[in-house]
Amino acid sequence: MNQTTLKFRLCIFMFLQYFLWSAWYMTLGSYLGGVLKFSGAQIGLAYGAFALGAMISPFLVGLIADRYFPSEKLLAFLGIVGGGVMCWLPQLKTFEVFFPVLIFYCALFVPTLALGNSLSLHHLANAKQDFPRVKIFSAVGWIAGGLVLSALHGEKSPIQYYLAGGASVVLGLFSLCLPHTPPLKKGKDVSIGEVLGLDALALLKKPAFAIFILCMFLICIPLYFYFVNLSTYLDESGWENYAGKMTLAQVSDVIFLFLLPIMLKKLDYKTTIFIGILCWAVRYFLLAGSAGAPGSATMLILLAILLHGVCYDFLFIAGQLYVDEVANERIRGAAQGLIAFILWGVGSWVGTFLAGMVMEKHTLITADGRTVHDWNAIWMTPAWLAVAVVMVFLVFFKNPAKKPH
Repeated sequence: MNQTTLKFRLCIFMFLQYFLWSAWYMTLGSYLGGVLKFSGAQIGLAYGAFALGAMISPFLVGLIADRYFPSEKLLAFLGIVGGGVMCWLPQLKTFEVFFPVLIFYCALFVPTLALGNSLSLHHLANAKQDFPRVKIFSAVGWIAGGLVLSALHGEKSPIQYYLAGGASVVLGLFSLCLPHTPPLKKGKDVSIGEVLGLDALALLKKPAFAIFILCMFLICIPLYFYFVNLSTYLDESGWENYAGKMTLAQVSDVIFLFLLPIMLKKLDYKTTIFIGILCWAVRYFLLAGSAGAPGSATMLILLAILLHGVCYDFLFIAGQLYVDEVANERIRGAAQGLIAFILWGVGSWVGTFLAGMVMEKHTLITADGRTVHDWNAIWMTPAWLAVAVVMVFLVFFKNPAKKPH
């Protein structure tokens, strides 16, 4: 397969992958709370299903995919089966049944993220140049998923699960068009430590890296308030077609992906990551302010959404580049695996759980029986948590020593 055809197919794959993710993930909270009447704690746990999928994923990819099955065929299986499970979800009306099935779905979906990335990096001739360009279609797919869902008025409808399920089946079938990628470690023994990236724990002996890991974990706690609570907040604020409007975050993401290399040339890692963490605090103060300022609420919420690019790219993308620089070649993959496990696994679980608990604590029942929330109190919680992380990072983190040219 020539490189032009390969890049075209990878772009379609990334588009489909993030289209289906966007179609259900952004509005999960408003559907569970507004339609199924789940509690705030249950909504937080439901978002935590993705974290559990992220913790299961390394075992599936490292112990099974890398040893027994070609990547494209495993992607096809995960996409088709995942599509069926996604279409099953709207039939489930109680938390006791919905939650374990959602965990099962996430355990099928999350491995496609790692598999898709590794397949792309394996086949692209100039991965450093071409992979970021291919990944832009992830953001495009996310935007498209939200816009289509809004066009169908599906934010609080089971239609979102059928849309995502159908896209998942298409993703699975399309995966068979990707280049053959045999298991990379067929016949080799793979340890649990290697799968989880535990070889990288030696880096924790470096105080700066240990502070970096600590801050990455801590920032995940306030971070997930945005994902767990935003759709419910917009719904209660009277926004219509809010899934499409929420995709402005990914428009911002694309812009700042282009700006990040320029910023890293002018600024060091400490300054760049500091800006990323600080913007999470600013984002939550904007949302808290919007809850108490009806006249300017829309503008403040839009500003908070548009901060996503600098919040995400200056923190996580810059953080991954920092890890790549401080880790030697032998443990570089393990270090990235450790970061992913902390961010999308353990950190995500703690953050989503706490976000749900805070939402439930500030849930109010009106005289006419409606469920509303004290949004100023909810948003101020992650705002001050992010401020605390900013202070820890600013005081204790130090830039890596510059490598001699």
